[in-house]
Formats: sequence, structure tokens, C-alpha cells
Amino acid sequence: MATSRKPRRKNAFYAQSGGVTAVINASAAGVIETARAHRDAIGTVYAGRNGIIGALTEDLIDTSKESAAAIKALRSTPSGAFGSCRYKLKSLETNRREYERLIEVFQAHDIAWFFYNGGGDSADTCFKVSQLSAAMGYPLQAIHVPKTVDNDLPITDCCPGFGSVAKYVAVSALEASFDVRSMARTSTKVFVLEVMGRHAGWIAAAGGLIADHGIPVAILFPEIEFDERKFIARVDALVKEHGYCTVVVSEGAHYPDGRFLAEQGTKDAFGHAQLGGAAPVVANMVKEALGHKFHWAVADYLQRAARHIASKTDVKQAYDLGRRAVELALKGRNAVMPTIERVSDSPYRWKIGVADLKDVANVEKFMPRDFISADGFGITEKCRRYLAPLIAGEDYPAYRNGLPVYATLKNVSVPKKLPEFAMK
Repeated sequence: MATSRKPRRKNAFYAQSGGVTAVINASAAGVIETARAHRDAIGTVYAGRNGIIGALTEDLIDTSKESAAAIKALRSTPSGAFGSCRYKLKSLETNRREYERLIEVFQAHDIAWFFYNGGGDSADTCFKVSQLSAAMGYPLQAIHVPKTVDNDLPITDCCPGFGSVAKYVAVSALEASFDVRSMARTSTKVFVLEVMGRHAGWIAAAGGLIADHGIPVAILFPEIEFDERKFIARVDALVKEHGYCTVVVSEGAHYPDGRFLAEQGTKDAFGHAQLGGAAPVVANMVKEALGHKFHWAVADYLQRAARHIASKTDVKQAYDLGRRAVELALKGRNAVMPTIERVSDSPYRWKIGVADLKDVANVEKFMPRDFISADGFGITEKCRRYLAPLIAGEDYPAYRNGLPVYATLKNVSVPKKLPEFAMK
């Protein structure tokens, strides 16, 4: 009598993409730990060294060589444990060779599950890979794991990484404002903090939460065209009333003609304008117009790497979305992304939903106008209700000798099976 054999287990591929966050590794832990709990279906989880470049160059990491304790420690470790990259695959029509190379690598290493952890460009890549694999007749399930500090992915209520960067910005702006307040009589009267956010002002909005502590603050959003006259008038009024003020400026703040305040005239790897320097531009405007002493700071990497003050809500959501990505794949879903669905603001309750990647790729979510005050320089109560639960709670890492204990993986390479691939 013939006996049926269980289907052979297939391997999985996981990669991190774009700018990393304080909690992207929590999503990695969610993916890997959940895959390990389903060894009957999923074999080894391979990670791409430096993101999708690792797949193109067949530079894979064998995560099975990491202990359970090491993978668990990723939950409290910032940055990208396997390396990330800013590398956008072009359209299938113009760069089919790279997409076909991905399928070749997946086939060579018996990979049937593709988990891509990133933002909007990564969602687009994940969707295109799912399309090509279907066209080529290769069985591959592509699941996008959302991540972006910019909070600009559609459909999902919020994005892992945002809650923690919002918490860092709010806390840093509050502490710096206390400093300015104490020195304003004889010294600095204006403090300018530049935060990330190319087209969407979600991070800048978090700076508006300090107004609840009595801090006079003016915010410059990408969604509101910059008007220097109105801005100077606002700062002047705040300083006259309070003796000082704080300005939170998004790197994407721009003039009516679309020029960024911070534009350097160069492009990044994705073809976007290279930004950086809005804070000194704004600070000098204030100095020239009003004569006030100022200080400015650029949060830059500090805001997205600050795991020591990560939002507890953010950490849990990042992990749970990684876990849910694997569960969706096991249920046969393809070309989808797990999402956060808000059930209520207070008490804050949420659940995990799912979105089709065709509805996510190349779509940006901007700040609603009713989240921004009528004068364009603050946030509304509706925005406060949205932000408050996302920055709530602390999930501190362990500390040793005064410093947090973060994980560094062994990242053992997988032997290559294919010829070298030339990156263009």
C-alpha cells in the first residue's frame, strides 16, 4: 500500500529596506520566531545581507545559526540587524533582469516565502516580484511587512517606526524647550528642531504635543506651503507673549513653487531630492528678521535609532505585524500587507487587518488638513487623539554598565550556488 509523503518544506527570505527604525528588528523577530514555530511548513529563514541587494548578489544570511535568545533580543535592538539599503528596483519593463535574478536566487535556494520589511518603495518592489513570479510560473508568496518613520503608507492607521520617532521628537523638543525657557531672558530665545518627513508632516506633528505642557511652538509642515512673512509674524508673537518659542520644521517644508527649504540640489538613491539643512535656514530667517539669538538641531539618525525611549505601542505593533505576515503566508495569501486598524482612541484598541499591495504601492498618506490648526502652525485636538496612544508606554532595553544591551548577530553566510551577478 502506497503511503503519502508530506510536502517538502520550503525556505523563506526576509529583507530590511530603506531607512531603519528603532523597531524594525522587532518585526524581524516576529517573522523569524513565527516561522520557527511552523517548522512543518517553513524550513530555513534566509535574510538578505543589506536588504534586497543581498538577494540580487546571492549574499544570504542563515538565521537558523542564531540562537533563540539572539532572535528574541532583536525585539529590543535598533537599526537593521541584517543590514538595509536604499536601492529601488525599476519597473519590470526597464529592468526585468533584476527581477528575474531574484527569482533565480529564490529557486536556487528553494525559497517560496518572501517577506519584505520596508516603506512605500519596498511595497512596490514586493508587488512587482509577486507579479513576475506568477508570470514565470514560480510559486512564491510575497508579503510586505510595513515599516517607515514617515508614517505615510496608506490604509494602515499607522506604521511601525513612527510611534517611537514621534515619542523621541516630542520628548526631545520638550526637554530642549525647558532649556530655552530657562535662558531666554539673556540668551537664546528661539530653538529650531528639524525632523524627518519629506512629503508628510506626521513626525513634525508630534512636536506639537509639547504645547500641552505650556510650550509655545510653531510647526512647519510639508502639507502647508511656507510663507516667510506669516512665519516670522507667528514667531514674533510667540516670543513677545512668552519670551521664547520652539520651532519644529519638517525637512520637507517647501515654498509655494515646490522648492524645499532644505534642498541641496542633489538626489538620493531613490531619485528624491537630497534634503538637510532646513533648521539653519529657518533659524537665520528669524535672526535676520527679529534679531533673536537662536540654537538649532537636526534630529537626523538620532530620532529613528532611539530604541532607549521607544514607544511600547510601537514595539508591540512592529512585532505583531511581522508575526502576522508569516501567518498570512501560511494561509496562502500573496501580494498583501498586514495593517493596523484602530478600533478606538480612548481606551486605545487596535487590531490587525490586511491590504492588497496593489492598493499600497506608490501611494502616500499625508496629514489630513483637520489635523493641522487653522493658522497652519499647530495641531488640532483630533491630531492629539491620534498621536497620544502611538507614543504611549515604555519598553526599555536591558542596561549594563550604564548602556543599553543590544544584539549583534553572527550573520553566517549561505554558500552561493549561482554565477556572480553584476549590479548596474
